[in-house]
Amino acid sequence: MKRFPAYDPPEYVGWQPDPRLVQAYRRALEADPARATLVAALSREQHRELYAGLLRTRLHDITLKRWVKTGVLSKAWLGTGEEATTVGPVHALERDRDVVAPMIRNAGAVIEMGLSLAAAFRAYLATADAPSHGRDLHVGDLRYGILQPISHVGDVVPVIAGIALAFKQRREPRVALTWVGDGSTKTAAAHEGTNLAAVQRLPAIFIVQNNQVALGTRLAQHHLAKDFSDWAAAYGIWGLAFDGNNVLDAWAATRLAALRCRRGEGPALLVAETFRMGGHATHDEREARETFPAELFAEWGRRDPIGLYEEFLKQEGWTESELGEVEATVTTQIETAEREAMASRDRMPAGESAIGGVYAT
Repeated sequence: MKRFPAYDPPEYVGWQPDPRLVQAYRRALEADPARATLVAALSREQHRELYAGLLRTRLHDITLKRWVKTGVLSKAWLGTGEEATTVGPVHALERDRDVVAPMIRNAGAVIEMGLSLAAAFRAYLATADAPSHGRDLHVGDLRYGILQPISHVGDVVPVIAGIALAFKQRREPRVALTWVGDGSTKTAAAHEGTNLAAVQRLPAIFIVQNNQVALGTRLAQHHLAKDFSDWAAAYGIWGLAFDGNNVLDAWAATRLAALRCRRGEGPALLVAETFRMGGHATHDEREARETFPAELFAEWGRRDPIGLYEEFLKQEGWTESELGEVEATVTTQIETAEREAMASRDRMPAGESAIGGVYAT
C-alpha cells in the first residue's frame, strides 16, 4: 500500500516486513485447527474483499486527517492500526441480516456494512444530506444493520443485548455484534449488558478491543489483571482471543462465534489485542506519544495490519500487480466519495431543522 508521510504514523512510512512477524502472522492462523480450517476455505474473492476493506478503512481515515490538516475539520477520530479488528469481524457476519454497533473509530464497520463512503464523509461535514442530517458525526443507519454509536462508550452493550433478545424471541438466525474498548469494560452498562446476554443465552458477540489505553489512561492504570483472557469465563460464556492486527485471525474467531450464536449456543466474548497508532483524536496525538514510550509505537508499527496481510497474500501467490489493482479501485472509490461529499457543503441544514425529530418522555 502507498504510504503518506504527511498523514501516516511515522512508523508506517517506509514500512518493511519483519520476517519474524510475517511468520507469526501465519502461525497464529495455524494454531487453532477450527480457525485454520475456516481460513483455508476462504476464496480468492473473499481475500480480495478483506484486503479492499482494510484499504478503504485506512484511506477513509487518511482523508479525514488531511481534512483536519487543511482546515476542513477541527478534529477526527481515527482507528489507524486497528483496522483488522473492525474489518475482519464485519466480513465474518451475514451483512444482509446481522446488526453491528461500532464505536466511533470503528468506521470500517459502517462502510463495510454497506453505507456509502460519501455518506460517511458527509457525517463529518454535517451537511443536510448526511445520515443524521447534520446533527451528529456518529454514523449509523439501521437499514444497513448499523446501530449509530454514541459518545458514552459501553452504553450500546445492553442495547445490543436487547436486539439479540429480539432475534432469539423471533427465532431468527441473526447475530448482534459490538466492540467494547478496554476502558469501557469498566462501565456498569457494559457489565449489565454482557451479563444479560450471558444469562439469557443471546446471539450476541462482544469484542473487547484492547488498544492499551482508555482516552489517556493506560491499561495498567485501570485494569489490574494482566489481560482480558479470563473475561469470558467471568460471565460463564464462550470466548476466544485473537490478534487484532491479523484480519484473518479476527475474521475466523468471529466466524466461529457467529456460527455458535446461530446454533443457539449463547453469546461470545472475543478479545482483540491491538494498538491505536495515534491519539484519542487528531487533536491529542502529541499527548499519545507522551503517554507511551517510542519503543511501543515502533513495536506496533512493525505490525501494520495492512502490510502484514499483504505479505501473507504474496506468500499465497498474489502479485504486486494484483494488489495494486485492488488499491487503485479503492483509491478511486475514496476520491469519488470525497468529491461527492464536498459538493454537499452548500447544502447545510436549516436552523429550524434542529427541532425536528427530537423527542421527550
